[in-house]
Amino acid sequence: MDRIGVFFMERSIMQSRKRFTVWCALPVAVLCSALAGCIVGPKYSPPTITAPPVYKESPAQFGEIGEWTVAKPQDAVLRGKWWEIYNDPDLNALEDQLNIDNQNIRQAFENFMQARALVREARSQYFPTVGVGGSYTRSRTSSNVGSKSSTGGTSGQQTQVFSFPADVSWEPDLWGRVRNTVRAGQYTAQLTAADLENERLTEQASLAEYFFEIRGQDALQKILNDTVDADRKALEAVTAAYDTGVGDRISVVEAQTTLESAQSAAINLRIARAQYEHAIAMLTGKPASTFSIPVEPKTSAPPPIPVGLPSQLLERRPDIAAAERNMAAANAQIGVAYAAFYPALTFSASGGVESSAIKHILDWPSRFWSIGPSISETVYDGGLRRATVNQYIATYNGNVAAYRQSVLTAFQQVEDALATVGILSQQIRRQQEAVDSSQTFLRLELGRYETGIDPYIDVVIAQTTLLGNRQSLTILQVQQMTASVQLIESLGGGWDRSQLPTPAQVTQAPPKSTTMMSGTASQH
Repeated sequence: MDRIGVFFMERSIMQSRKRFTVWCALPVAVLCSALAGCIVGPKYSPPTITAPPVYKESPAQFGEIGEWTVAKPQDAVLRGKWWEIYNDPDLNALEDQLNIDNQNIRQAFENFMQARALVREARSQYFPTVGVGGSYTRSRTSSNVGSKSSTGGTSGQQTQVFSFPADVSWEPDLWGRVRNTVRAGQYTAQLTAADLENERLTEQASLAEYFFEIRGQDALQKILNDTVDADRKALEAVTAAYDTGVGDRISVVEAQTTLESAQSAAINLRIARAQYEHAIAMLTGKPASTFSIPVEPKTSAPPPIPVGLPSQLLERRPDIAAAERNMAAANAQIGVAYAAFYPALTFSASGGVESSAIKHILDWPSRFWSIGPSISETVYDGGLRRATVNQYIATYNGNVAAYRQSVLTAFQQVEDALATVGILSQQIRRQQEAVDSSQTFLRLELGRYETGIDPYIDVVIAQTTLLGNRQSLTILQVQQMTASVQLIESLGGGWDRSQLPTPAQVTQAPPKSTTMMSGTASQH
């Protein structure tokens, strides 16, 4: 047969192969497209939670209340920088610094970035895997094996092969294994985002509590300093009376003892203040040795706090949002486990050029290729797949219980904080009356001592009573301020679920500025 006939015959065969390949690939493509819409596993729907209509421990429930009450209207909520409700510039500056340099917040942020990267890792399974390479092999066969073949080849021959292959492999997501994996990753990333906000809220609330504790310690210090000054003057007075023969020795000793006790108590207060100051330094990312807060004796009643409705609490707590996303991720993992019961289809193709001489590597005859699908199915695994499904079902059920428990805990914490702030408001009012009575008691007792009616020990008792009542009042005021912070924290601060990133947002690659971070958290 002449070359023209051979050419047309090869061309006809190649066209027939192409038509055959197209007709074979067409039903496979249609089948893959149809099955790609299949996704196994249970459909996710969060459990229904019925919130109470009102909070039980609202100030109106206490009957007679003190100075504090909740803000109106009832459906109002905190927004943004919740600590600004206290109208303290020093607290505002510290909170802003915490949001930048707190290392626990930074760690939670990096956990969130890691979860986002895992989503993109899961999405990579949607696409084919393509690999290229190159190799060179030189070999020699043994001269003592075999004999000269009919084709003219001889043993002991040396050969070399230059090869540049490319491989493509793709497994279509027929049963939703990849889609469920991606969804689980997205929900987990949302969970870490909620954890980040919960960690941020926890650190912010801790700083505010420590800040008000320091203000309370400063107020207590001022009370004791004033007491020391008053006791010193009293000691001077009774000493002068004793020196002139009017007073007695026991009065001097009692005055001296009272002064020394007040001085000792004043010194002891420095311990708590130093510890609170060191704690704030850590929260703001500063070494405790280089950080200090100016002394400012100050106590006040907390401002009205917008509590809102109980039904809003489920949308405002980041820990509840995290628990709900944890359920969604566990539900998606059940789908991943179910997909293992179905066969896996893989399309593989390889091709490239290969030649024993490098100069012929790009010649048309040097090409080679192979293509073909493969299907595999596990027939027996000793119950592994069924156990895996049961494992994820149990995990999901456990997460449902954890979600319900987090909701119950949230309502408990709000009610606890409401009761604490409201009841302390009443107690502070009564304690203020006790302070006023103590001051009257001391003034009257001083008059009776100066006229010689009562001994000096009665003055000491009146002084001790006044000091104790003033200290108790300050401690109660600090407790009320810290309880108001705990109330805000239990309400979720200024966060709500609308700030949670969507699945599409956590799938996107973060900006370069957040992936190439320096040693500080200032780029958050």
